[in-house]
Amino acid sequence: MTKFNLSSIKRIFFFFFVIIIPQFLFAQINDDNIRLKTLQKSNIGKKYIYGKWNEKGGTETHLTYLGNVVSKKGIYKIMNSTWLWGLSRRATNRILIFNNLNQYIGEYSVIMMSDLPQKFRHGILIFKNKNNDCDRRVSSKINFKNGIPKQFFRECKNGSGDLYEFDSFIE
Repeated sequence: MTKFNLSSIKRIFFFFFVIIIPQFLFAQINDDNIRLKTLQKSNIGKKYIYGKWNEKGGTETHLTYLGNVVSKKGIYKIMNSTWLWGLSRRATNRILIFNNLNQYIGEYSVIMMSDLPQKFRHGILIFKNKNNDCDRRVSSKINFKNGIPKQFFRECKNGSGDLYEFDSFIE
């Protein structure tokens, strides 16, 4: 019969709580294929819905290709992404950036679905305030013609708003 000492039990608990549980709590489906499929369709402004959220663990991803821009630093493709998950139907919202080969470059994580941009015209990302707390007459415009901005400010009202930073795993 195997005898467990306190050190072995600690290792088992550490492995279980640090390695195994987060795999289930923070698991997200691999979106590479559905992102690529949406980019290849190149239907600007059309929302594609993949999966179906439900209370039993189903997830749903909404992808909208906004367009591309030829900048001084390359060609960039912009896509909105909303991932619905969890019992309370939480949403993870991102503005995804790809290169001309449809390779993921990085993203801006935004707080609310209403914070996602509505349009991308002539290299300018356009945000309109849909949130009831924000001034609907105010819109924010972010220029991508000189490359990907490291950060941008999205105004809500009276000069207040949110600052978003670009996250990339590529150096």
